[in-house]
Amino acid sequence: MVFASPKSLFLSQSRTMKYFIACIGLLFLLNSCVDIFDEIIVHSNGSGTYKYSVNLSASKVKINSILALDSIDGQKVPSLDEIKNKIALYKDKLDQKEGISNVTVDANYDDFIFKFSCDFTSVAALQNAIRDIVKEESRDKNNPLYNESWLSWDGKQLIRSIPAFQSPINRLKAEDQEELKKGKYITVSRFDVPVAKCDNANAQISPTKTAVMVKASTYAVAQNPTLLKNTVTLENP
Repeated sequence: MVFASPKSLFLSQSRTMKYFIACIGLLFLLNSCVDIFDEIIVHSNGSGTYKYSVNLSASKVKINSILALDSIDGQKVPSLDEIKNKIALYKDKLDQKEGISNVTVDANYDDFIFKFSCDFTSVAALQNAIRDIVKEESRDKNNPLYNESWLSWDGKQLIRSIPAFQSPINRLKAEDQEELKKGKYITVSRFDVPVAKCDNANAQISPTKTAVMVKASTYAVAQNPTLLKNTVTLENP
């Protein structure tokens, strides 16, 4: 997933998205207050459900002002219809990938709240499907980032991470950085059996021991995506 300024985002939507989901809400990320919720449910047989939501409602006035422009620095600003069409395209592409089913996108363009979910037959199928779409839509099909593994499951251990990305946070105005600090990035991993341990010091295991949460500010994650990296080991069944 790539975090970029609105200017670079408008240059090429697909180029700025390392994952399919990113196209839904991260168009305006670095100068907006944004809440991101990222959840994966992994069953004992490796199948499961992936959910991702982006809430930009706190920045909807700013987003609407950007959408009202014809261009930024000589680059065309996509219309709302163009954004809707791009999201629909990615949804259809993902729906056709092997091992992926029940793809849904709930897009609220009044408050700019976007929710995505899909079922997968295996964690590998989920990762491969998203990677394939990114490569198909990208101009730079040989980008080494596309070969990174951010999800791994061996039946007992789940490894989750966010691929490295270049963040222009330091080039943002101070007030824009403060807005980003208000946002939250939450990842949740759920399982059928209890969790034995996890290696992220900030991870919280639920009272039932079947879910793990890691939380940080969107600003902090943009600076250091390894904050959300976590290896979760389950108890023996």
